Amino acid sequence: MLVRLRTLCLFICCLAATAALGAQPANRVWLDDYTWTELATALNAGKTTIIVPIGGTEQSGPHMALGKHNVRVKVLAERIALALGNALVAPVVAYVPEGSIDPPTAHMRFPGTISVPERAFEAVLESAARSFKRHGFRDIVFIGDHGGYQKSEQAVAARLNREWAASPTRVHAIVAFYEITQSRYRELLQRRGFTDEEIGTHAGAADTSLALAVDPSLVREDRLQTAAADGQKSGVYGDPRRSSAELGGLGIDVIVAETVNEIRNAVKRR
Repeated sequence: MLVRLRTLCLFICCLAATAALGAQPANRVWLDDYTWTELATALNAGKTTIIVPIGGTEQSGPHMALGKHNVRVKVLAERIALALGNALVAPVVAYVPEGSIDPPTAHMRFPGTISVPERAFEAVLESAARSFKRHGFRDIVFIGDHGGYQKSEQAVAARLNREWAASPTRVHAIVAFYEITQSRYRELLQRRGFTDEEIGTHAGAADTSLALAVDPSLVREDRLQTAAADGQKSGVYGDPRRSSAELGGLGIDVIVAETVNEIRNAVKRR
């Protein structure tokens, strides 16, 4: 009797261990975290939307880390995917056009910025999309945290959608993800008493607050008071001194909510 009881207990433990190994947490959205067999199961279960988050490695003044765009788009892409419920997230694209290398222009004038030619950037997006189509994804979504390559996202999406017109797969360049930071989020800050000069266009109050909200370690708060200098020399176009994580959180909530709606609407129109 004792032997039988032990055998039964061992059998139950094995079943539990097998179930645990095969379980896929509902909040697992990063493609990197899956095995190929787990991904095949997820695709069969309806997770057929893949978000391609695009960042960039560039200077953001003396007070903000070079990887700001990469960290920010990663955090936001995860939140968007969780809200959608049927989406996974590809690795962040960190190598993007940032200006001429020789002679250096735009952000390339500052150490640490990495730039690639526009044609190389578009080739990466196109090849990634072709890979996802091959594996069974039906909706491939580009979201970019930087303004300089939005037209490239749209160009790649348009080319592939023309080619794939007879297939069930579509590419969506969700430029609203970036445009919201230049419109709705800017309006939120204006209603709280911020001027256009403070909000800025790069590394100012808007940009810095978003960074504080996603990861405070990106921002050197002891340098905020001296960061608002001549943009040509400092790389700062705005005034980050009144930046805060609270203000950034307002922006993140708006960006996530409106991007989720944009993606859902784009999928409906497919």
